[in-house]
Amino acid sequence: MSKKIKVAVIGLGYWGPNIARNIHSLDNCELATVCDLEKDRLDQVSQQYPKAKACSNVESVLYDREIDAVAIATPLHSHFPLAMASLEAGKHVLVEKPLAATSEQCVELTQTAAKRGLILMVGHTFLYSPEVSKLKEIIDSGDLGTIRYINSRRLNLGLFHNDINVAWDLAPHDISIILHLLGEAPVSVHCSGAKHVVHEVEDVTTMSLNFPGRKTAIITSSWIDPRKVRETTIVGSKGMAVFDDVELREKIRIFDARVERPPHYDTFAEFHYAYHHGDVRIPFVKPAEPLRNECQHFLDCIIRGISPRTPGEAGTQVVKVLEAATESLNLNGVEVRLKGNRSAGLTPLSAMRPYHHSNSLLKVGNLD
Repeated sequence: MSKKIKVAVIGLGYWGPNIARNIHSLDNCELATVCDLEKDRLDQVSQQYPKAKACSNVESVLYDREIDAVAIATPLHSHFPLAMASLEAGKHVLVEKPLAATSEQCVELTQTAAKRGLILMVGHTFLYSPEVSKLKEIIDSGDLGTIRYINSRRLNLGLFHNDINVAWDLAPHDISIILHLLGEAPVSVHCSGAKHVVHEVEDVTTMSLNFPGRKTAIITSSWIDPRKVRETTIVGSKGMAVFDDVELREKIRIFDARVERPPHYDTFAEFHYAYHHGDVRIPFVKPAEPLRNECQHFLDCIIRGISPRTPGEAGTQVVKVLEAATESLNLNGVEVRLKGNRSAGLTPLSAMRPYHHSNSLLKVGNLD
């Protein structure tokens, strides 16, 4: 039997315990260590997994040569120092979204992982959802025709953050989905928002992404909506699709609906839009937990030495969009073009400066 991959989970707040649960359930994998500064959280999770070491000291994880990989589920400000220190300690790294606080940090992490031959993967969990995979299949098949726009809404009541706004908290899910479905990065972004509850932190934002070929995407994010909404609508020239992740079953509906403009007309009286309303189709999608698929993929990449579906470059794309959205938000919603945009929306890796590590980066504060 092959050696089990030993994984440590750093950060046991909202999402970390879910990662620990899935890592623990996988074959050829061992949940070796759980780490958090908060004793109550650490005690609660360690009671669930008594065979895993429990520690509040990050260095204990980094200097443990038996640990092969690290999953990081801490506040955003600590992603870069923890991920960089883990890579420099020779560990494969899975980082919860967003990958880092700046695109420059994302590129440095990507470069370091490549130089050391290590897996760096970002937790864009919905790209491991069977429903999103099905949507991608439908779009690529041409069933919806030319994609015109995507409208994505992610709303709920809480959870509030003091260090990041709702766009950085919720929109990475939708950005990663949209970039994956369209297969390209936006050229510019508009973003507006409002602060209602937490001082100086936007709890509602609306983001508009502009793509080549006149395609657009609108992302609405909110912490103060009474209902939990997780919905993405895709409008094409031949049909439309709705992905409702709140639904327990039948999460995807395909609508044979479209509107067509007549190719030519002589007078206004002759001008009529052609509306088509056809059947609604519900494709079968075998249910699976996206986070389990994500953790399994991380393990497979380590064992087989293959590039992950959501590598550092994907994390950089999403953070570039968030940076442009933040700039637009600070400028009252003006259009902001993505800097260094290429076909993948990235600044070439060769243009980025190398990273120089400092041990002071390990002092990351509270592991949430």
